[in-house]
Amino acid sequence: MLEIFKTTDTGELVRPDKIEKNCWVSLTAPNPKELEEVAGATGVELDALKAALDEEEKARIELEDAYHLILVDSPEIEKEMVDDVERNRYTTMPLAIITAKDIVITVTLRETPILQLFKSGKVREFFTYKKTRFIMQVFYRVATVFLQYLRVINRESDRLEDKLRESQRNREIMEMHELEKSLVYFTTAIRSNETVFEKLLRTEKVKRYPEDEDLLEDVIIENRQALEMANIYSGILNSTMDTFSSIISNNLNGVMKALATVTIVMSIPTMIASFYGMNVPLPGQNQPYGFLIVLGCAGLIASIVAIIFRKKDLF
Repeated sequence: MLEIFKTTDTGELVRPDKIEKNCWVSLTAPNPKELEEVAGATGVELDALKAALDEEEKARIELEDAYHLILVDSPEIEKEMVDDVERNRYTTMPLAIITAKDIVITVTLRETPILQLFKSGKVREFFTYKKTRFIMQVFYRVATVFLQYLRVINRESDRLEDKLRESQRNREIMEMHELEKSLVYFTTAIRSNETVFEKLLRTEKVKRYPEDEDLLEDVIIENRQALEMANIYSGILNSTMDTFSSIISNNLNGVMKALATVTIVMSIPTMIASFYGMNVPLPGQNQPYGFLIVLGCAGLIASIVAIIFRKKDLF
């Protein structure tokens, strides 16, 4: 989908019919025709426009003479159905920002809430003709959304931990595993973004004003905070998973120990009964109450063994 936005002299965000100077071109899952139209109007190579359309594309920065390409990983939430229950899946998606001929181009595979804020006019001091500032504002939103999602993941982890304390079910364990994977994706993406931001801070090819410098420093600070939070939450989640794995293993050992003990105790009457089932003379078999005597002896021996096992805390 191709969308064009432009800020007027009064600060109003309008949607021109064609690509023009000082406008913002938003490409969301564009088709080949839209890519060719933007490439022809801006002079940006098709390969640069297609960079963000690859899920596996890594964050990087390319500073060409005709255009500048900055690609970062942005967080997103995907909905998925598991056992007829809808749940959130946290992942990342490439987001490309290209500047060329007084035009800013953004390319994404899917609609993202980060750019939706700008499209809805909810970002203060946003102007399409201030290209560098727009880029920094997008990066700042990327870092803050990472922080927001990390807090949600932490709350979700606490909720699952409370459920696992009550009963160790496979569903909660798998959800914890999904959160663990999400934190790995987030950590990798945030670290890659940090490299891009640091390189952007050092380069002089991208023109920046003093307020842009301050905003970029804020972006780097927010991104580092997100990286620290991701590392902390990942460590806590790994520790929680290891703890519950140990608890589940210990509970299983306790069940197996109890079953083995019960099997030993129950085998005593069975063994005595099997002796008296043999076709040979045995003590007490001709007594009037021989059956009850043998049954009582078997029960007494089994009880003694059970008491011994109980004292040794075997069940």
